[in-house]
Amino acid sequence: MRAAPRVRALVLALLLPLVPATAHAVDIGIAAFGGTSIPIVQEDVKTGGTYGVRVPVSIIPLVSVEPFFASSNLSDGEETLGGVTYTRDGFQNSTFGVNAMLGSLANAPGIKFYPYLGIASTKLTRSGSDDIKEVSYNFGLGAGLGFKRVALHGRAELNMVKTDLTSRKFANLTLGLSYDLFKKL
Repeated sequence: MRAAPRVRALVLALLLPLVPATAHAVDIGIAAFGGTSIPIVQEDVKTGGTYGVRVPVSIIPLVSVEPFFASSNLSDGEETLGGVTYTRDGFQNSTFGVNAMLGSLANAPGIKFYPYLGIASTKLTRSGSDDIKEVSYNFGLGAGLGFKRVALHGRAELNMVKTDLTSRKFANLTLGLSYDLFKKL
């Protein structure tokens, strides 16, 4: 039985409906966001603010990518060692990365929900500790309310930064505004 030609034919049949859609494929926007970053199972840092910019690019109606920069300022935390409580400076978190999501982020009237996941380069800095420069991963769910070229987006995500033997995890809740810069008709 020759499965390879059948698989190729099936893949082509599934991709064929997307070809006309590629004629208007690229929508590019810019978005700014802000919110809160909540450390998960970390006593040495506390909740802080987060903000950043995203550049949503709708490649085809079913897939969008989104390069982004995000920064968080986490508050000081306390640790108790040997019965003595110490205050530790919070982290400054700087992240450059890219998200991929199902669906188009091109602004259109109405409400839409979209799952997403991403990978990034993250740098965690604070005085008294070595910088942590590692790969981070995030996934979450977003909701957008569109008004032609402008949309309001709310997101809830889990961000995980790999460290030596463990990881640092943060729950991020953000609200942002996006604008379509280039929109194919």
